[in-house]
Amino acid sequence: MNGVRQVLRSLIYLAMRLCYRLHVHGRYHLPRQGGALVVCNHVSFMDALVLGGGSPRPLRFVMDQPIFDSPWLKWWFQLVGAIPIESERRSPGALRRTLDEISRALHRGEVVMVFPEGRLTPDGEIHTFRRGLETILARDNVPVIPAGLAGLWGSWTSHYNGKALKKWPSRFRAPVSLHFGPPINAQEVNDVALRSYLEARVRGLKAAADKDLGHR
Repeated sequence: MNGVRQVLRSLIYLAMRLCYRLHVHGRYHLPRQGGALVVCNHVSFMDALVLGGGSPRPLRFVMDQPIFDSPWLKWWFQLVGAIPIESERRSPGALRRTLDEISRALHRGEVVMVFPEGRLTPDGEIHTFRRGLETILARDNVPVIPAGLAGLWGSWTSHYNGKALKKWPSRFRAPVSLHFGPPINAQEVNDVALRSYLEARVRGLKAAADKDLGHR
């Protein structure tokens, strides 16, 4: 399955290069092997594909259960190894099942990607990271790779000027910048400050990505 996902990653990268003028920085920060957790700001429904294509290794991204259950795309999400997450209110025990699957993936040496904001940005800015990162990292001490994404706000898959996917595309091959930062050892950061620390790192990388676009 890892071989299949590596081929899919290459195909996704080619597709993203066709759709966007994609510039990726810091790919070398992702470890060549072993489990790792990637955290990034969430701008549009294309984010996971851009990150998946820009990463040198296949990513298993965490996504909302209702999207995962899409009748048209569920087969694809299953093929690329997406991990669905559901609220406890809707499905008791769902969060524990998601955490168990994330833990199994990290133990197998896979790279898992999460969007700690928990939703698409409504205004293009990074919003407060939600709880959950501490629980994942308390279970598995893996390096955390922060990432910042810029260029997708304003696209038809973002909430710019209306709900995502409910407007016509207005741009093709827009410039998009993705910056990966150096790995973070969560054990060296106080648990109380971990989310704020990671959020600050992602904000800094997004600012670098914005600046990169400004020079192009």
